[in-house]
Amino acid sequence: MSAARGAAFEVLRRVETTSAHSDDLLHGEALQGLSQADRNLTTALVLGVLRWQVALDAQLRGLLDRPDQPLPGEILLALRLGAFQLLHMDRIPAHAALSESVELVRAAGHPKAAGLVNAVLRKLTAQPRSGKPIFESVDAFATRLGHPAWMVERWTARYGRAAALAVCEFDQREPARASLFAQESDAESGASRIDDGSRLVGELVAASHSAPRRIWDACAAPGGKTEILAGRHAAAEVLATDVSPRRLQAMRLRMERELSGRAIRMLQADATKLAEAEGSFDLILCDVPCSGTGTLARNPEIRHRLQVEELRRQAQRQRTILGAALARLNVGGRLVYSTCSLEPEENEDVVSAVMESSELDLRLVPASGLLERVQSLLDAGVVAASDERMRTLVRGEFLRTLPGANFPGDGFFAAVFERG
Repeated sequence: MSAARGAAFEVLRRVETTSAHSDDLLHGEALQGLSQADRNLTTALVLGVLRWQVALDAQLRGLLDRPDQPLPGEILLALRLGAFQLLHMDRIPAHAALSESVELVRAAGHPKAAGLVNAVLRKLTAQPRSGKPIFESVDAFATRLGHPAWMVERWTARYGRAAALAVCEFDQREPARASLFAQESDAESGASRIDDGSRLVGELVAASHSAPRRIWDACAAPGGKTEILAGRHAAAEVLATDVSPRRLQAMRLRMERELSGRAIRMLQADATKLAEAEGSFDLILCDVPCSGTGTLARNPEIRHRLQVEELRRQAQRQRTILGAALARLNVGGRLVYSTCSLEPEENEDVVSAVMESSELDLRLVPASGLLERVQSLLDAGVVAASDERMRTLVRGEFLRTLPGANFPGDGFFAAVFERG
């Protein structure tokens, strides 16, 4: 059994049975002893299986003699790994994918299941590759593209069938490197490379205020948007807070590497309980914790863990963070509320609830005008996007990027508040 496949099996087992994240595990100590080639293969196997798991399970069930009988987790993982290699990795010989999957299930303590794994994967290799149907139901293309049907049905109702299909197709590809922002932008702003969606939100926040004296990034880690804000507003005092000490420490190291000459205060703090002594701010970013459904291309396990009931719990926390941050906003100041979620409960509904319940004098600033300011950065060689594309990113008063549908990066929502 190869080291890469053994490592991939263990990472997938931990993702399946614990709350661990694949990205953390793939960058953890367990893989440090592997060669670069084996680390690359391990990453490809883990993320590929997680992206295609729904589709793989549907195909494998049809090859079992008793498809309704649940399989032990280790056997199912071995089958998924084998099936993914057979269906999606042309450079791996079929005999290697099959024999290694048999060895995986034996090593996992299920020697009697070796025959089952061997038989099912041989059936899979003998099946003709199916083409894309002329027409598919939403459930059918959700399954074919590895997404839970309930999630895709919501996107279809909210954004339309074509957009939902485009999002699903985007989620199945490896995230591309910067495709909206020109490469020279990193040197101009001091920001290391981040996803296009995060970068666009960071630029939107920076464009929201012409000359802020004090900036607060309330949920700052891993720090990409903080870098943009600090770079665009070189004279401003910047406070970056995060509730996680581990993420904040990683952010400190990032800032020392990327912005060593720029003073940024970093503080471990719950955004809802920031000390009164920290005062108020002219510009605030609330990029709040969320379900992350706009980031499934780079965080594929979210689709297997998220339940619709979780959205209500997330929304309650988001409203609390947003309300607390708005209370620290100076008169005339602006706050940008953002998520990497495609779900209205975490976006428009949160904004509406806070606007209705707040006693502050608040108004929403249309995102369209601010995107025009971002568009003006074309002259500085920062943004490489057309006017037409920029217009598609506006949904009502808000910014809304849809991965693969109107944008080549993660899905983000942003709303801009101004305090009167």
